Amino acid sequence: MSRHPSSTALTNANLLDPKAGTVTGPINIVIESGRIAEVSNTPIGVCESVFDVNGATLMPGLCDAHVHVTAGTASFPDLLRWSPMYTTARASEILLGMLQRGFTTVRDCGGADYGLAKAIEEGYITGPRLLFSGHAISQTGGHGDMRGPGENWDSCTCCAGLGVIADGVSQVRRACRDEIRKGAHFIKIMAAGGVASPTDRIGNTQFSEGEITAAVQEAEAAETYVAAHVYTARAANRALMSGVRSIEHGNLIDDSTIDLLLERDAFLVPTMSTHEVLGTEGVAGGMPKEMCDKVFEVVDAGKATHAHAHSRGVKMVYGTDLLGPMHRHQLLEFSIRSAFQSPLEVIASATVTAAELFNLTEEIGDLSPGKRADIIALAGNPLEDIGILQEPEKYLKLVMKDGIIYKNQLASTKTD
Repeated sequence: MSRHPSSTALTNANLLDPKAGTVTGPINIVIESGRIAEVSNTPIGVCESVFDVNGATLMPGLCDAHVHVTAGTASFPDLLRWSPMYTTARASEILLGMLQRGFTTVRDCGGADYGLAKAIEEGYITGPRLLFSGHAISQTGGHGDMRGPGENWDSCTCCAGLGVIADGVSQVRRACRDEIRKGAHFIKIMAAGGVASPTDRIGNTQFSEGEITAAVQEAEAAETYVAAHVYTARAANRALMSGVRSIEHGNLIDDSTIDLLLERDAFLVPTMSTHEVLGTEGVAGGMPKEMCDKVFEVVDAGKATHAHAHSRGVKMVYGTDLLGPMHRHQLLEFSIRSAFQSPLEVIASATVTAAELFNLTEEIGDLSPGKRADIIALAGNPLEDIGILQEPEKYLKLVMKDGIIYKNQLASTKTD
C-alpha cells in the first residue's frame, strides 16, 4: 500500500488558479502529510523529495460528479447477474483509468459502496477519491427498476446493481436511512424516466412530491443532500421545488427550471459525453438497442438547453455518466462543453464548482495551503488550449492524490 512521503516539493511550476482564472509562475509547492503546506515563489526548505516541474502547469486534480464505477457493462440488467467480486475487479480497472486521466475525486451516482471507497482509501485499489450514494432509489417501474415487462422477480440490495426499489413515503425514508447507515455521502433518487431502463419513458415523472420531499428531509437530517436523475422540465421542477440540490442530466429543461435552479442555488450536472457516444457505441457496450435508441430523444436538445442554462448563470458541474467500455471517453466532456463554455469555465466546473457541490470546498478544488494535495501537471496551459486535458498520454506529466504520486514523468532532483 502507498504511504505519504513526509515532504515533497514541486518546483519551477506555473500555477493555474481556477478561482482567479490565472496562471502564474514560477511557483514552488511544498506538500506535507498529504496536504499543501506552502505555495510561494521563494526557495523551498529541506524536503524528502523534490521534482522540477520545468515550467509545466500545475492545477487541481479533476472531479467527475456523475460516474458509475461498477458499470463494467452498459447493460444494468446484465450487471445484476454479475458476481459482486467480479464487479469489483472490473471496477478496479475503471477506477485506475480515471485516475490516470487526472481525476482525483469522483462522485458515484449508483452502484459503488462503502467497501469500494474504503479499499481505495486504504490503498488496496488504485483510483480517485470515491464519493458514493450507494444504491440509487427508484420507484417500481422507475429508472432503477431493471425488470422487463415479463419479469416478476424481487429487487434486492445484495446484487451488483444500480438501484433499490421503494414505494411510498415510509419505504423511501427507510431506503434513504439505510443508504446513509451504509456510509453514503449523498442520496440519489430516480425522479424521471431514463435511457438505460427497460420499462419507463424519458418523459415520465417518478415518485410523488411527498416521496421526493421525504428523501430530501432524510438527507438533510443526515447533513447531506439529494441528487435527482431527470430529463424534462416537469420532472426537474418537481424535484427542485421539493428541495433537491443537484439535477442530473436535465437535457429537456426550460426557463422555468433555470429560474428554479438559480432561485434555489442548485446545481446542474449535464452528462453530455454519455449521450454523445451511446448512439454509436451503446449496443456494442452491452446496452439493448431498444434502450439505446432512447438517447436520440435527448442528445441534440441537451446541447442547446445546456448552453442556454450556462448563459443564464446556472452552476454547472462536470459529469460524464459513462458505462462499460465507454469510460474511455471521460475527457470528451471538455470538448463538448467548449462549444458554449470557455476553457476556464469548463475547468472550474471540474474543480472549484464540483468541490462546492460535494461540500468539500475546504478540502479540494484549488491548490491553496491546507487543501488536500490533489495535483496534476500538464505540459502546456489548458486555459489557452483545453485540448491539452484530452490527451493525457501526451500532456499529463504528473498525477498526485493526497500527496501520493500515481503518475510521474518529471525529473527528481533530490531524494533524501
